[in-house]
Amino acid sequence: MKLLRILTVILLSMYVSGMLAGCTMSKLKHYNSSVVQYLYPNQNQHIETPKIPLLSLPLKVGIAFVPRASGGPKNLTERDKMVLMKEISKHFKEYDFVKSIDLIPSAYLTAKGSFTNLDQLRTMYGIDVIALISYDQTRFTDRGLASITYWTIIGAYIVPGEKNDTHTMVDASVYDIKSRKMLFRAPGVSHIKSKSTPINISEQIRIDSLEGFKQASHELVISLKEQLELFRERIKEEPQDYQIIHKR
Repeated sequence: MKLLRILTVILLSMYVSGMLAGCTMSKLKHYNSSVVQYLYPNQNQHIETPKIPLLSLPLKVGIAFVPRASGGPKNLTERDKMVLMKEISKHFKEYDFVKSIDLIPSAYLTAKGSFTNLDQLRTMYGIDVIALISYDQTRFTDRGLASITYWTIIGAYIVPGEKNDTHTMVDASVYDIKSRKMLFRAPGVSHIKSKSTPINISEQIRIDSLEGFKQASHELVISLKEQLELFRERIKEEPQDYQIIHKR
């Protein structure tokens, strides 16, 4: 038993030394969906000047996630997107200039669909305005800079950890579809730091990623409420920039 303990300690020491000396490395992963790439996919295309929006109140509003540019966090499921869109819709419903809200599934938005895709959604759902949700998440893992101590039957030993940084931004850009004009936008950001061992790093990254979206989404909702108030006041104070029609 004594010999077994000695051998175990030696092996662990060799493993830790090897990790600390030879396995220091960094990993960077970036996932995003871009409103600009979705609406203006062709860099050489002529960007038409937005017209003065004709807002027929109360408005019919749609909410949708922009298709991702490349790759994407696997844990951001369609269900997660629906939860966020429902939370956003609650704040639109508070205003008398909003008649109805439609949550549009991701399957109805095509990559690089541009305003042609939005025109299709306008016809399908009868919406006037759409809130396009985009995200940008960067995960940075620096191996070997942190350490975690474990206590076992044979005593304590140190395992090199991972310093995980997860930066997340979720953004809502609200467009009047017919005039092509952005009415306002509301961002939300988060920054999460954590530690893990090489064994459970994948699980920790998954947890950090989802938590990053939750925190950034919470900030977005707060920002959205402020922007909706400002937009309501702007309609009253800047009549030259908006044409208003009141429905029966």
